[in-house]
Amino acid sequence: MKRPESLREYRWRVAPEIPADSPLRSAGDAFHPVLRQILYNRGLAQPAQIQSFLSNHYLLSRDPYQLADMDRAAARIARAVREGEMIVVYGDFDADGVTATVLLTEALRDLCDDHRQIVPYIPDRVDEGYGLNLEALTTLRGRGAAVVISVDCGIRSPIEAAHARAIGLDLIITDHHSLGPELPLAAAVINPKRPDSAYPERMLAGVGIAFKVAQAVRAALPDRVHSDESNLLDLVAIGTVADLAPLVGENRKLVAEGLVVLNEVRRPGLAALMNVSGLQPKQITAESIGFTLGPRINAAGRLAHAYDAAKLLIANNSLTAQTQAKLLDELNRKRQSLTRQLSARAEQLVDPAAPILIVGGPEFQSGIVGLVASRLSENYYRPAIIMEHGPEESRGSCRSIDEFHITEALDEVADLLVRHGGHARAAGFTIRNEHLPEFVARLTQIACDRLAGQELRPALTIDAELPLSAVDWALQGTLEQLEPTGEENPVPRLLSRGVEVVSHKTVGAEGSHLQLFLTDARQNGAASGRRYAAPRPAQAYPAIAFRQGEWAGTLPQYLDVVYKVNVNQWQGNRNLQLVIEDMRPTQEEGSSL
Repeated sequence: MKRPESLREYRWRVAPEIPADSPLRSAGDAFHPVLRQILYNRGLAQPAQIQSFLSNHYLLSRDPYQLADMDRAAARIARAVREGEMIVVYGDFDADGVTATVLLTEALRDLCDDHRQIVPYIPDRVDEGYGLNLEALTTLRGRGAAVVISVDCGIRSPIEAAHARAIGLDLIITDHHSLGPELPLAAAVINPKRPDSAYPERMLAGVGIAFKVAQAVRAALPDRVHSDESNLLDLVAIGTVADLAPLVGENRKLVAEGLVVLNEVRRPGLAALMNVSGLQPKQITAESIGFTLGPRINAAGRLAHAYDAAKLLIANNSLTAQTQAKLLDELNRKRQSLTRQLSARAEQLVDPAAPILIVGGPEFQSGIVGLVASRLSENYYRPAIIMEHGPEESRGSCRSIDEFHITEALDEVADLLVRHGGHARAAGFTIRNEHLPEFVARLTQIACDRLAGQELRPALTIDAELPLSAVDWALQGTLEQLEPTGEENPVPRLLSRGVEVVSHKTVGAEGSHLQLFLTDARQNGAASGRRYAAPRPAQAYPAIAFRQGEWAGTLPQYLDVVYKVNVNQWQGNRNLQLVIEDMRPTQEEGSSL
């Protein structure tokens, strides 16, 4: 079998077996063998750790006042609330920023005698761009604002912070992005990544930090609290998952708590959004957020204005909720179409041999550039930058790979940039057009130096190898204990060898997907690898391989497959299904991965 040229070839990395001296070895039958292996892969070996993880008990402090500057921030906000000063919650246009804006606006309004005292502000992606800007701060001050609280932005805005101070505006920055070379001089700067922050969880999303601010201010004004704090947790779950924050530590706890609230569907807007997107209440998972709710909320800021998503989240009647939900669903469909079109255009312009893929043009809309960069990076396994060229400035979005920290690379060319910021694998920037040639040249050289000598081929990290016959409802129930899954706690990836293809056919638009039925051909003892269950009579397992339709007609009879197990629900029926990520022809015993 020859792999179709258009399909990526992965390295397979099977996790090492649990060492003989690990406490997990003595756990006996307390845990399913596959679960035991996965826990070891996640760095969990001690009984207390495991119990805490599986029961979603978070053992470390959750006291918001352990965040550096939280005491100053809470005191200033509390004074503004008591004295009736205008407070602006200044957000961002992605799902994390929108949920953080709505969360803090709702939390502070709950404490105020007049809701109009708290004003949400989200900049326009096209006209203003990301983050704090001088004109907006001046305008807000002119309208009477005394305090501005940034959420999900501001940590790399020393100039804007100085301007706020000069015009008599108390600026409180809350952000989770990587720190810049200097901390802005503001009334307070709350970021768990600050080296002087004692807070144990350093990887909160922007909405998670906004929640911590809300907790602190509520604690400072207990006599003004009217609503239940849990009403905010659905927003925390959505923003945390949509922003790809690690689902370990406190984030995992917050998302688990938020999913409970989300499945109670307390917000009319989310009920309407679930309805238009085909989700069922009481069945919402982190995956539902990542693949269904999050993209629709993000679509507003990408193609219209993020206020459209905020209006959905704060809607208090079904009519407004349904109107906004339909709008977000339509914007998401448009977003999907534009992403396909612009990705195809980028493919025509890119140099696939370059160490970093950089493409720009006026046709690349600012709301779509990140998605196109993500597609390029995934297709070529290279860092990728897509820029929208404007008359004087260009705005770029970056996506990267494990081997290349994109924000650190941007730091090295910061002298060419108007502003920039981000994380290890995602970032954004604004640049004057006259600096573009030097920017491309220097960044290409940086990538060339950093990536030299490395095998740039993506790897699939496999949690456990087991015979296909070991996959059953008992295993699925065991794996569900790992929920909520996401970044740094992914859905387990499994490997089964010697799988027989009973049948297969292409499905989906233009036959882009492959549907298969598989059986375990090695149940009588021929299978290699670790065994987790006694063989049973052969059964045919339904499987789907997304975007792998080109395998049709070339598959051999026996395969080694890497997959995830999920539950397919259709017309009231629930069936186990394998979601295949990669496959190879079965090799002789002991062959190399």
